[in-house]
Amino acid sequence: VQLQASGGGLVQAGGSLRLSCAASGLTFSNYNMGWFRQSPGKEREFVAGIFWYNGNTDYADSVKGRFTISRDNAKNTVYLQMNSLKPEDTAVYYCAAGRRYNSIWYKADHDNWGQGTQVTVSS
Repeated sequence: VQLQASGGGLVQAGGSLRLSCAASGLTFSNYNMGWFRQSPGKEREFVAGIFWYNGNTDYADSVKGRFTISRDNAKNTVYLQMNSLKPEDTAVYYCAAGRRYNSIWYKADHDNWGQGTQVTVSS
């Protein structure tokens, strides 16, 4: 299984970025997908997730209304559209894939991880 995250970069506060994560080596449509992030000295935290069986999504409170997760099963890709970015969104963002039926919020829910992409938001 490979998860290849891309789309990170440097952006000013208030700007937007779109992260992509291309998956291979798994039946993508049967996997929950999640985005997590980790900044220096902090634990990796849940950002957003999408269930495979009904497409339902959920978000961390800190990003609700600003970030949108979506998936394209035909392209084996999950996206994270990030708008109104804040300096506190600065982190390495990781995509993850898992098969736990009713949970997407915890690192243990996901068996497969991408390499991460750096997002830096300047003030």
